[in-house]
Amino acid sequence: MLKIRFSKHSIEAGCDEAGRGCLAGPVYAAAVILPDNFNDDSINDSKKLSEKKRYILREIIKEKALAWAVASVDNIEIDEINILNASILAMHKAIAALNHNPQLLLIDGNRFKPYSDIPYKCIIKGDAKYRSIAAASILAKTYRDDYMAKLHENHPEYGWNENKGYPTRKHKDAIKIHGITEFHRKSFKLNEQLKLVL
Repeated sequence: MLKIRFSKHSIEAGCDEAGRGCLAGPVYAAAVILPDNFNDDSINDSKKLSEKKRYILREIIKEKALAWAVASVDNIEIDEINILNASILAMHKAIAALNHNPQLLLIDGNRFKPYSDIPYKCIIKGDAKYRSIAAASILAKTYRDDYMAKLHENHPEYGWNENKGYPTRKHKDAIKIHGITEFHRKSFKLNEQLKLVL
């Protein structure tokens, strides 16, 4: 069972990202403020859940959260500012979109940059420890998956409906055969894939 909160008295927003290790597409982030009486024990790190369960929980989170928001940074900006900064920027954008003001941010991972003057706590593997971070991981993952499924309609050769832009064998083989698209990240790991093309 995941922990409900980090602090006894603060309004906490859990934050997480999805798509950081991909070769194509944007990075997504979500911020979620859950009520203390949110008692769905099935919520967990999105990577530990089936796709069907993630989408079921997404609707529950959206219905019961005090506040939630999802944001993204596209591959062009990822190339300009690097994936770490893009991931943090996506989190900042999600936090800014919340309709409640959090008093503490729970960040999955070990790197973050201050947002406004809100205190924050970085928690390694936080999506497997705190419900609000797990909720954010589910929203970020499912919204990004939806986006990649739409991109797949125009670029089916890369298998983005299944690999979501991650460097699977099918995806790398498609890069060798077809080259890259406008949605591929040129600055992050893709250089390794481009060597296969040249």
